[in-house]
Amino acid sequence: MAKHQTDRNQNASLVDLGGTYDKMNAFFNRNKKVVYGVVGAIVLGVGAYLYYSNMVLAPREKEASAMMFKAEYYFGIDSFNLALNGRGEDFIGFQEIADEYGNTKAGNLACYYAGVCYLNTGKFQEAIDMLKKFDSDDVIVGPIALGCIGDAHRELGESEEAAGYYEKAAKKNANSFTAPIYLKKAALTYEEDLQNYDKALELYKKIQQEYGNTTEGRDVSKYIARIETMTGKQ
Repeated sequence: MAKHQTDRNQNASLVDLGGTYDKMNAFFNRNKKVVYGVVGAIVLGVGAYLYYSNMVLAPREKEASAMMFKAEYYFGIDSFNLALNGRGEDFIGFQEIADEYGNTKAGNLACYYAGVCYLNTGKFQEAIDMLKKFDSDDVIVGPIALGCIGDAHRELGESEEAAGYYEKAAKKNANSFTAPIYLKKAALTYEEDLQNYDKALELYKKIQQEYGNTTEGRDVSKYIARIETMTGKQ
């Protein structure tokens, strides 16, 4: 009897599958043009992406990377104007690479370099504009880019914006190298520029508690003592 029940169940499953197939087939026949259109669009989209990636973007990436070489050399020896603007027909600088190859990884990196060049040549708004175009999840470079935006804002006297970017830099990919540096910069900005001693003290203590073994952590007790003496919050 159990065998008969099993046979009936199997037959019922086959009927169900057959019915499902018939429904699918009927749906396909009714919507054949739509289905073919969707499939065709997907195939066309994938093909276009592969063509763009391999035939357009890859050569541009290689070209941009090659052009970065001389600009990076001058950046490395602190010749920021040359690195930024290039030298005639000899080589182009980071600004032009960022403008012409912005959709490549090299072009994106050129935005960072250009921003730092502007920062070091006193063009602080231009530095902010370029660095905001840069996008990176790199553990070190990502926070530094945000920190440089903070530096530019502080140079412009925009201390609240500066402190905000320093805190963003400290939080982005928080690590024992960049985080204490930017926490300290934020704390100094709150203390010296904004006279927000409570916030400055909070950040100094965060450095002491979370990054005590770093250079900033070993040195932060004097900043804490200074604010506590000044405010009487010992």
